[in-house]
Amino acid sequence: MQNPVLEPPDNLPYRKGRLYLLATPIGNLEDITVRALRLLGEADLIACEDTRHTAKLLNHYGIHKPTVSYHQHNEASRADELLKRLEQGAQIVLVSDAGTPVISDPGHRLVSLCLQRQIPVIPIPGPSAVIAALAASGLPAEEFLFVGFLPSRPTARRKVLQNLAKETHTLALYEAPHRLVDTLSDALECLGRRQAVIAREITKVHEEFLRGDLAELLVRVQQQPVRGEITILIGPSLPGSDKTHELCAAPLHERVEQIMRERQIDRKAALKLAARERGLTKREAYKQLVRNG
Repeated sequence: MQNPVLEPPDNLPYRKGRLYLLATPIGNLEDITVRALRLLGEADLIACEDTRHTAKLLNHYGIHKPTVSYHQHNEASRADELLKRLEQGAQIVLVSDAGTPVISDPGHRLVSLCLQRQIPVIPIPGPSAVIAALAASGLPAEEFLFVGFLPSRPTARRKVLQNLAKETHTLALYEAPHRLVDTLSDALECLGRRQAVIAREITKVHEEFLRGDLAELLVRVQQQPVRGEITILIGPSLPGSDKTHELCAAPLHERVEQIMRERQIDRKAALKLAARERGLTKREAYKQLVRNG
């Protein structure tokens, strides 16, 4: 039996460098492949989202290689520098702080430049927070939609969630701890009372899975804030559980009147709730109400 080919053959007429997109552990340092360790040890240069963070991994495995920072704030200028090194034949490994580069992390610009110049881009798979969370969630995993980080601004976040209201697949997203309550509240309002899971600190000492519907999880995190790296999984809609998209399809003035009747509140308060449902500011909603009667 022939030995497997460890790397793709170089079919270019002259040798160019290669860019390796290498997934690193999302918590537990043991979650790294033999191939990844070999390539880190063979690299001419390791481009890191945070060199100090990557140094912990390299030191743990006794790897001593030059590193350079490559993050969202210097990506434009640093990508051109790395491209020149690659064209000179350098073997460069790109890593993020955790997981796979490019996926909700820097790297897209460099990958695009490499492909334009016919420099091989080679993925080195490994740990993934979203895949690990999905596998252990208990939610349907045959098909899912990964949406990364939602917008931080409330209006933009609600618009994205409203556009997802008709999705029939499990939704997966990342979120920062300080926005978790607002995101769950908006998800409940826009998607309805769906089953969901909050996975935090996956593969780390304090790994935890919180399960329930969106309303239950919202109450839990309001009572006891959640910290650490967070992945949220939201299950498909259940029959009759998410009517928000239907409500948002009604004329604004009709929805305001409906809220007033159902909740026994005044027009100003009802307009505020209707505006939140539609991802509008109060000013935008008021203008629309006046314009359409």
